[in-house]
Amino acid sequence: MTEPILQVKDLSLFYGKKQSLFDINMVFYPGEITALIGPSGSGKSTLLRSINRMNDLVPSAKVTGEIIYKERDVYSSKTDIVVLRKEIGMVFQQPNPFPFSIYENVVYGLRLKGIKDKAILDEAVEESLKAANIWDEVKDILHSSALGLSGGQQQRVCIARVLAVKPDILLLDEPTSALDPISAGKIETMLLELKEHYTILIVTHNMQQASRISDRTAFFLDGKLIEYNQTKKIFLDPQEQSTSDYVTGKFG
Repeated sequence: MTEPILQVKDLSLFYGKKQSLFDINMVFYPGEITALIGPSGSGKSTLLRSINRMNDLVPSAKVTGEIIYKERDVYSSKTDIVVLRKEIGMVFQQPNPFPFSIYENVVYGLRLKGIKDKAILDEAVEESLKAANIWDEVKDILHSSALGLSGGQQQRVCIARVLAVKPDILLLDEPTSALDPISAGKIETMLLELKEHYTILIVTHNMQQASRISDRTAFFLDGKLIEYNQTKKIFLDPQEQSTSDYVTGKFG
């Protein structure tokens, strides 16, 4: 069985006195897409933001339990949060390109690392935009503002910006909800291609999208993990395997 790249163990999260996640246990494997589904406020995005410690930005947030990545709890005092967020990159619901050129958006993280070599930056831009399935659309306007692109194009540039720093895991919080069906379809196609090289977690309200692109699906309700299994079993034969079997890693 393939070793998991990420494990969530007995994770609970509180915003002040309000508990938003309850004893979540999950494992995630390399080269797979996991869809997190459930109604609004069920804990999907909260879990996603816990994985790369985005919830640290909320003063009232308190986490118990563990999230194990590279054999270490990400909430350990030894964790370098900047490195963590490079290795576990996040794409948000609304496209959020910086008010720079397309080129400068993609190389932003590399420049922060001190990389100045133009040849390296040029290569990263081309590779990342190709991986994000947008190179052919923007290769002749790389030095134009990313804000001038359509919403779907902006979202793919944001994904390219994350890919440029070569993460291990991609977290996507409803990346297609603000897009038209054609743009959403391009994102789905891109994710299916990317999963060969990344572990992908995607929050979605669209069950059809989950059934189309994910290998595993987790259903959340009121901050609790209700079911977690192979997508084909949840959507086609939900009674065949128990949630607890997969949560403990029986299904590799």
